[in-house]
Amino acid sequence: MNALAASVSRTAISRRGFIITSSAAFGGLSLGFHIPFGQAAAQSGGMPEINAWVVVKPDDTVVIRIARSEMGQGTLTGLAQLVAEELDCDWSKVTTEYPTPGQNLARNRAWGNFSTGGSRGIRESHDYVRKGGGAARIMLVQAAAQQWNVPASECRAEKSVITHVPSGRKVTYGQVAEAAAKIAPPTDVPLKDPKDWTIAGKPLKRLDTADKLTGKQVYGIDLQLPGMLNAAIRDCPVFGGKVKSFNAASIASRPGVKKVVQVGDSAVAVIADTWWRAKSALDALEIEWDEGPNANVSSASIAEMLKEGLDAREAAVGNRQGDVEMALKSAARTITATYSYPYQNHATMEPMNATAKWTPERCEVWTPTQNGEAALAAAAEAAGLPATQCEVYKIHLGGGFGRRGAVHDWVRQAVLIAKEMPGTPVKLIWSREEDMLHGRYHPVTQCKLTAALDDKGELTGLHMRISGQSILAGIFPQNIRNGLDPVVFQGLNAGGAEAAIGYTIPNLLIDHAMRNPPVPPGFWRGVNLNHNTIYLECFLDEVAHATGKDPLELRRKLMANHPKHLAVLNAVAEKVGWDKPAPQGIYRGLAQCMGFGSYVAACAEVSVAPDGKLKIHRIVAATDPGHAVNPQQIEAQVEGSFVYGLTAALYGECTVANGRIEQENFDTYPMMRIDEMPKVETVIVPSGGFWGGVGEPTIAVAAPAVLNAIFAATGKRIRDLPLKKHDLRQA
Repeated sequence: MNALAASVSRTAISRRGFIITSSAAFGGLSLGFHIPFGQAAAQSGGMPEINAWVVVKPDDTVVIRIARSEMGQGTLTGLAQLVAEELDCDWSKVTTEYPTPGQNLARNRAWGNFSTGGSRGIRESHDYVRKGGGAARIMLVQAAAQQWNVPASECRAEKSVITHVPSGRKVTYGQVAEAAAKIAPPTDVPLKDPKDWTIAGKPLKRLDTADKLTGKQVYGIDLQLPGMLNAAIRDCPVFGGKVKSFNAASIASRPGVKKVVQVGDSAVAVIADTWWRAKSALDALEIEWDEGPNANVSSASIAEMLKEGLDAREAAVGNRQGDVEMALKSAARTITATYSYPYQNHATMEPMNATAKWTPERCEVWTPTQNGEAALAAAAEAAGLPATQCEVYKIHLGGGFGRRGAVHDWVRQAVLIAKEMPGTPVKLIWSREEDMLHGRYHPVTQCKLTAALDDKGELTGLHMRISGQSILAGIFPQNIRNGLDPVVFQGLNAGGAEAAIGYTIPNLLIDHAMRNPPVPPGFWRGVNLNHNTIYLECFLDEVAHATGKDPLELRRKLMANHPKHLAVLNAVAEKVGWDKPAPQGIYRGLAQCMGFGSYVAACAEVSVAPDGKLKIHRIVAATDPGHAVNPQQIEAQVEGSFVYGLTAALYGECTVANGRIEQENFDTYPMMRIDEMPKVETVIVPSGGFWGGVGEPTIAVAAPAVLNAIFAATGKRIRDLPLKKHDLRQA
């Protein structure tokens, strides 16, 4: 047992401590662990487990265990493809299951990291899951060779069939699985060259689609357990506020109501036989709130706080090259612009929910989560039990986008409520309004950019000052070092695996004045890369137009030493036909970035009618994720990311008044509609040699490409979102 497992078995460690130690989901921590492929002591439904990743049934059904979460992004299928590729099994007989975080803990973290965020599901686990499949194949082949009393080197595996090549004898995986489970695992598991892939790298159908189409798929909100009760909850709408008083007796006699309870110091819940009865009773309950010190906070006061940071003397430096101060002093011309980006809500279609069952000896939770280990830690902390006496059963997510990752406030609430009804499962569902008012919001920031130009109009220096919120300060404050939050600089770093700026600018300074309003921040799909790409790519567009340069050619010149950035930009330019005039009335805009390990670029084509109505006709996107595990899923993720990114650009804004979020439902926080969605053309240009993410990088280029195209169409430079509040008629 390693130190982590031992410490968890001894005590119920804190949720934060468990997250820091075990998940390292978003904060930039590195995590190393040994993935054991040891002899399986466990069985799966009475069937032999070859190793932690693979169970083979007598009928040749292959069960592949997936530790990461499925929330529509296709990770379940992609990881299964990687395991199946090295296993050389029959893909038509593959199915999947989730191991639980409790099993992971008991087995010395055999499945490694459960966290699914930061586009890391495949890129951070590809190596060890492939080795899991390869180890199982070697063991199955060895079992067949022993049965035939021949060398394993004379045997070949293909599509779940093992053939003894000299004699032609054949046996299926299911026929030797029991014997294979008893074989010592190999210590060396060579992996295939991606050029030889036959399952991975192919546009195979997703494994989770059929159940969704038929309604068989059960989400957390659908879950039913024998004797289950339901709970509705209301938290103080003002951030940092508390419960002052409530009159439980006033609703105690309403139909179906079982109990009214205070949850922590800031929320009240009603437990009833149905959720609607619980919610209706809660609506009738008069609650008096202590709104606390944030009752007067507003969007205007937050904006003023951030504006002050734009010119503050103190700032944490994220990227520095040369001498920006001297470059600005000696410039023949300078250009300055200030941009801003609002709070955004995750607004998952399935609101936060969890079902919990608590006894003094054991706590069980059923919930959609992006990180089963973090959910287990939250459950254990709330239950007051060691993690070894708790379990979390992970369910497919009806949307995640980061909200169900690092913070599990709803799990904690569900367990605290269940403790009021020992031995009875209680399902907590947040109303849409509760979900909107108590999110973890995309951080609010402002950015002041100043460019130095020489007498030829060449860019000689750039100072980029970001003022605004730090996600790590709100979630993982121990990861802040000397006032610096590395997540703030996504897409703007000098280099590295996570994000590189992609431009060579002789004198460069990118810094951050941390200003943290009381609205809680969170990891919102694409995270800081979203607004950073808007700031940089739109400002470079300003520089190009101010100096009479073609936006593509300006970028190409600055990218001369960044071939991977340049390759995706060129792929987009070629696909869209940048060197040819756009159709009459159509205008184009470019954007590129590198984030989450991948290189992406986009070109948007838009038109703006005389009355200011915007139409986004087409977006061409190129992505280089290194390796493409499932091209069809990559295309779907690019398209989906544009739905999310364009929704944010068009409509997404959470405003604050009297210390609370004003947008409580989709009538005030709308989603993009089908007739507004442009045609999306995806160009996949995997260059190999690295593993990048897919679900988040391309979201960042959607808005800036459209904003740059709007400027080309109207002459108006939009520097704050959403677009719904701007008059887009020509300047």
